[in-house]
Amino acid sequence: MRIVIRPHLVIILICMYNKFSFEIISGLDAVRLSELKVKQTAIISKVNRTLSDNSSSPDLIASRLETLGFVPGTSVQVITKGIFGGDPILIQVGFTRFALRKVEAEKIEINLENTDDSIGVSA
Repeated sequence: MRIVIRPHLVIILICMYNKFSFEIISGLDAVRLSELKVKQTAIISKVNRTLSDNSSSPDLIASRLETLGFVPGTSVQVITKGIFGGDPILIQVGFTRFALRKVEAEKIEINLENTDDSIGVSA
């Protein structure tokens, strides 16, 4: 049996591999908690303390979110979203549930958790 390798097929496979690798890596990029879908779980990477008006005063909402348990490394899940515009968002952190406005949820950066199904690995 003779195997013939065609150059254009090799290029296509390399491009597909790079695209697949890029999708896995880009899945690790931080997104906002407000963009998380219902029943999706993620890990908090950071709470943004920058205010929109760039003033030197501390962001009290970010401080309060950290006090409530929204700290880096914590797992969060969106339970449900409001009917009109998705506001408020019901978030679960541990065994506690919080209703956050979109403005508050946008201050929290998250990393999406990768499941085995999302990368095509089966046991």
